[in-house]
Amino acid sequence: MNISLLLQMAAEAEPDRIALVCDGRRWSYGSLLQAAVGAARSMRASGATHIALLDESSEAAAIALFGAAIAGIPYVPLNYRLADTDLAALLGRIAPAFVIGDVERIWRLSPEVGHDAWTRGDFVAEAEAKAHGPDLDESEEPIAVQLFTSGTTAAPKAAVLRHGNLLSYILGTVEFASAPEEQAALVSVPPYHIAGIAALLSSIYAMRRLLLLPHFEPDAWLALVEVERATNAFVVPTMLSRIVAAIDAGNTAEISSLKSVAYGGGRMPLELIHRALDLFPETGFTNAYGLTETSSTVALLGPDEHRAAHGSDDADTRARLGSVGRPLPTVELEIRDDDGRPLAAGERGEIYVRGDQVSGEYKERSALDADGWFPTRDAGWIDAEGYLFLAGRADDVIVRGGENISPSEIEDVLLTHAAVADAAAVAVISPEWGEAVGIAVACRPGHDQPGEDELATLIRDRLRSSRMPERVVFVESLPYNEMGKLLRREVRKLFHDQA
Repeated sequence: MNISLLLQMAAEAEPDRIALVCDGRRWSYGSLLQAAVGAARSMRASGATHIALLDESSEAAAIALFGAAIAGIPYVPLNYRLADTDLAALLGRIAPAFVIGDVERIWRLSPEVGHDAWTRGDFVAEAEAKAHGPDLDESEEPIAVQLFTSGTTAAPKAAVLRHGNLLSYILGTVEFASAPEEQAALVSVPPYHIAGIAALLSSIYAMRRLLLLPHFEPDAWLALVEVERATNAFVVPTMLSRIVAAIDAGNTAEISSLKSVAYGGGRMPLELIHRALDLFPETGFTNAYGLTETSSTVALLGPDEHRAAHGSDDADTRARLGSVGRPLPTVELEIRDDDGRPLAAGERGEIYVRGDQVSGEYKERSALDADGWFPTRDAGWIDAEGYLFLAGRADDVIVRGGENISPSEIEDVLLTHAAVADAAAVAVISPEWGEAVGIAVACRPGHDQPGEDELATLIRDRLRSSRMPERVVFVESLPYNEMGKLLRREVRKLFHDQA
């Protein structure tokens, strides 16, 4: 099976129904499939080994994804925000590629590797022009998508997602044609992230109208919700923070149509999700936890659980708003210690997952163990009711004198201070303990900067003395990537610069 089947089924069911809206242009399921077929003809003729996208979200991303699947060539969306040196290295690794997007940059960075480069407009026009022609032989290429990891400590790895992985996720979580015609999903995450690909595939299969916002900006997002009567959306925490700030600042867009908002991609501050639940009383919120290597979501905290936790006086129930919910029925999940042994409820360790949607595969190697389990490198624990709590990346754990300390527990306490807008805890070098706690704090406008002793006392009183910071820095803002993930490596540099 091939992921292009999802679009083919939708086009056969209702070819004239609107599938996608971007920059004012509306595409039916039939016209989107025809363009994908036309694109596949050009892709096959190019002789390329990869189909790459170096562009923002648009109809070109959808046409390229399905066109590549029909052509039987792996689809590789690239991070257009990368520095030239990093992007040139990735372009070299996929040569010769059929590349859509920033032609000038492509030729400047890779002039001699044989890329076939197209602007977005030329690619879409050519795809439409070639929509009708000779039939294409069915492809047996097993790889659907290749995504480069962020490469925080080494060269980015090429994560491989096969058609079977992606189809397992979609067919296991979405019912075909289940969305009524008025449903519309607003997608504003970049196309090179697994969340963007999963949102596209799931909306097409459900036949939910896709609203693509190429560049996120909170007022534009709210305006699109109002104009298109969006019913569903996916955001990352930093996006939700800016949306909430825009509403609090006076944006009066009509957003009553919005019935479901999913979020993920980074840690959600508890104060922010509580505020969002107040501002969107009729909207169901879902926390989706997943990774590139797992074809997106493996655990969910659903709308009813959000509302129950938000309105509860019970400490355990309220604490679940800080979880990512329970594993999907199609996924197995375990917490293991450093020796790979499963841990009991409440014990912290590394999260392992297994299931048909889990690829755990890189172009260079497979990371699955002999029994098909994938080590996520995320740390966490599962409570007695089966709710999964994250404790950051396994490599982010602070080891102070042999005691493991989760940065998130310290950050949660700091965020209860009225003057603290954002906070991050990282390991800093300590002559006495090997590692100790360092905290970086961003203050709220209009508040006095709290004293270091005041913050240390707050942490000691809520947790214990081993969590007290040995070093403190104050910053205007903390570094995040475009998906809302805190860049702890950049936070650590703040302490090196201070030393």
